[in-house]
Amino acid sequence: MDTPKPYKIPKKLVMDAFRRVKENQGAPGIDGQSIEMFEADLKNNLYRIWNRMSSGSYFPPPVKAVEIPKKAGGSRMLGVPTVTDRVAQMVVKMTLEPVVEPIFHPDSYGYRPGRSAIQALGVTRRRCWQYDWVLEFDIKGLFDNIDHDLLMRAVRWHVDNPWVLLYIERWLKAPFHMPDGTVKARVKGTPQGGVVSPVLANLFLHYAFDAWMSRTHADKPFARYADDAVVHCRTQADAEGLKADLEARMTECGLELNLDKTRIVYCQDDDRGQAYSNTSFDFLGYTFRPRRSKTGEDRYFINFSPAVSRKAQTAMRRTVHDWRMHLKSDKTVEDLSRMFNPVIRGWIQYYGRFYKSELYHVLRYIDRQLARWAKRKYKKLARGQLRATHWLGKVARRQPALFLHWQMGVRPAAG
Repeated sequence: MDTPKPYKIPKKLVMDAFRRVKENQGAPGIDGQSIEMFEADLKNNLYRIWNRMSSGSYFPPPVKAVEIPKKAGGSRMLGVPTVTDRVAQMVVKMTLEPVVEPIFHPDSYGYRPGRSAIQALGVTRRRCWQYDWVLEFDIKGLFDNIDHDLLMRAVRWHVDNPWVLLYIERWLKAPFHMPDGTVKARVKGTPQGGVVSPVLANLFLHYAFDAWMSRTHADKPFARYADDAVVHCRTQADAEGLKADLEARMTECGLELNLDKTRIVYCQDDDRGQAYSNTSFDFLGYTFRPRRSKTGEDRYFINFSPAVSRKAQTAMRRTVHDWRMHLKSDKTVEDLSRMFNPVIRGWIQYYGRFYKSELYHVLRYIDRQLARWAKRKYKKLARGQLRATHWLGKVARRQPALFLHWQMGVRPAAG
């Protein structure tokens, strides 16, 4: 029989938390334990988490710091908790999220159940047609710079559960285990990569930005996805005034605007004939800018709309290059389809939602790499890229469902 615990945490909650962690997968933390290793002794591992959390004796281990490159250059530090700690954090997240989720702003889209980047892009596209100006901004190192005292003040305002408060404070103070082996104490921020971090970041920005906007700039609608956001304004003067106010507000909250990614943009189209230097902005992997569009009567006009950004296209082509298809001559074309279709599906579902013809550049690059593979695999195709492309086109005509982009009609020429 279990000794009575000071905190009542249902065992089922811990089991459900593990199932969520398993679905999300993830790399091992500093202890090197994978999800499969954890699951090999699942009953005892989950009991230990429940027992320690219920008794108040759970202390998170240091977070493994992993440096990962950014698409735009440079790098950022990602925190990788252990599997045990991810389960413990998920227990808190599943308790905290239903409490704070109802108070969040409807135009906050990042890391929230039932909300997505596609929704943020859709509402932004519509508002670009309604408002002439956009303030595009980015918060510098949000997850690294959140003020712990201000965050805990917000958490305590909504949460009176003592063990949720206890463990959030402990996670905020858990040190980083750096790549060089040193351990770095943390006095601010919440690790990007932590299970509970996105909810805490959203709560912080709800008061630092969302609620502040509703209070002081209610006439300017916005869409925010974590630390990336755009605000729509009627006039250039409105946008410039907001930018100055926002800089002051971020400073007040211990944050800083990334001025390299903060710009005022004019949403130029056929109905707005003025010429300005800034007529495009990037948001969530899409570039919004004036584009040629066609009406139902086959007449062309200029429309301010989104399409996959050049940066995103470059990142996708780099991924395809890193697949090194041409070295997989032991595989069949069906094998390649099974290996790479899941990634292609994700790209099409996300980047093909708006102005999808811009995505065709990447999809055709995939076909060029497939043709390069065919040259290496079949001696009769080795003499030239064009012959391999024609062969691949015939395969696409016979088996149009083999690759997902072929189903869209983006296929190599059959010759």
